Amino acid sequence: MKQNDESLTVGVVVEKRKSNHPWIDHSWRAVAVIPGAPALEPRGAWKVLESGDDYTRYHAGSLPVALYRKETEAYRVNLTQEPPRVFIVMRKVSEEGEAEQEVYPILATASPYEAQDYLDSGEEIVEGVAMPDALIAFVSQFVGEHHVDEPFYKRKRKRYDPNDVGFGKRGPAFDDDGGGTRH
Repeated sequence: MKQNDESLTVGVVVEKRKSNHPWIDHSWRAVAVIPGAPALEPRGAWKVLESGDDYTRYHAGSLPVALYRKETEAYRVNLTQEPPRVFIVMRKVSEEGEAEQEVYPILATASPYEAQDYLDSGEEIVEGVAMPDALIAFVSQFVGEHHVDEPFYKRKRKRYDPNDVGFGKRGPAFDDDGGGTRH
């Protein structure tokens, strides 16, 4: 990581829930993060945390929540939300591979702007989960240490010149005799 950038590892909890939809058997969504959760061994092996009649929750792996000095404005926006969120980005496994699970988490971020970028692509599943208190304290401390307000500069417009006709050229000059001849 770059200087003054920090990260905290979180475990990602993913839920597989049965669906009542006629064309979909079940749905996947991120439901929580666990600060400081260890990596799973072997890598990619999910651990069942809880199971019910129509759902199963898994520890789907651990990811770093990386914080960058240049993105403190995004973190500040997130901290003002009720509640602040950690955004989990998940990708579907390609049809060709024989994977045990259909999705896998690829990113955990505290930046709503970064999450929006993934939502715009439409390729990934993006879920916001409540940020645990330990992570709120971590992000708040980072923002407090590194945020610098950017001063607002109002741009000044150039004065309009009615004789200036696009691309910096003057318009054609006409005689005042009413004949409409050009010079």
